[in-house]
Amino acid sequence: MTRSQQPALTLFAIGLIGLGILAFIYGDFALVWQPVAAWVPGRTALAYASGVVMLLGGIGLLFEATAAISVRILFLYLILWTLLKVPVLFVTPQIEDVWLGVGELTVLLSGGWILFARLARLREGSLLSFAAGESGVRIARIVFALSLIPIGLSHLIYTQQTADYVPAWFHFRVGFARLTGIGQMACGLGVLFSILPRIAACTEAVMLSLFTLLVWLPAILAAPGTRLPWTAFFISWIITAAAWVVAGNIGVKHPAGPGA
Repeated sequence: MTRSQQPALTLFAIGLIGLGILAFIYGDFALVWQPVAAWVPGRTALAYASGVVMLLGGIGLLFEATAAISVRILFLYLILWTLLKVPVLFVTPQIEDVWLGVGELTVLLSGGWILFARLARLREGSLLSFAAGESGVRIARIVFALSLIPIGLSHLIYTQQTADYVPAWFHFRVGFARLTGIGQMACGLGVLFSILPRIAACTEAVMLSLFTLLVWLPAILAAPGTRLPWTAFFISWIITAAAWVVAGNIGVKHPAGPGA
């Protein structure tokens, strides 16, 4: 990746490390992303294993010598994590909150996919070659764009719940909740149909950054010993980082070859 794209990669890695540490502390998966049912045998062990993948994967992304192997493992991990949430779409497709959860995960996947496309250094003839290089970036960009539609729509369906997250000192909280929802869908369509796609992706990343800093950081300061604010903060952090990864790779061509 180029030097200008390095900050987004670092933010993504920090988000993974944070979620990995939380998995060790609580012996559980992220609260709003429960990919393994409570009845599954060895669930706690799987949660710890998930924490190991995120922690070591995040650390591995920070070093050139380990980035390629780390991003390969993380890419498959993120695909699995997303697929484990897909069945619920067929069980309760009428519930928008379900689509929101999957949309958040696929935003995360899109960021991880681009990192894979840029850093995996696959051997020639690899079965995953289609997911690497510029073709992989294009697919990840589409995944990102489509993911923003249910996320934005949730602001319109759950307007009051969304408004409740807006800081109390902010005027017109309900209007702001609706505006950001429409804005997120517009950003998704902009990226999907290449209408100022880089500006659209950057705008989405900025909105997510503000949400992370203005909603969950104060929540941590208010209750630093509570699990939910920390989990929500790092979930919001890594989704935001994924958006910055996507934005930083729109309109950017990399040379072909290892590590391209």
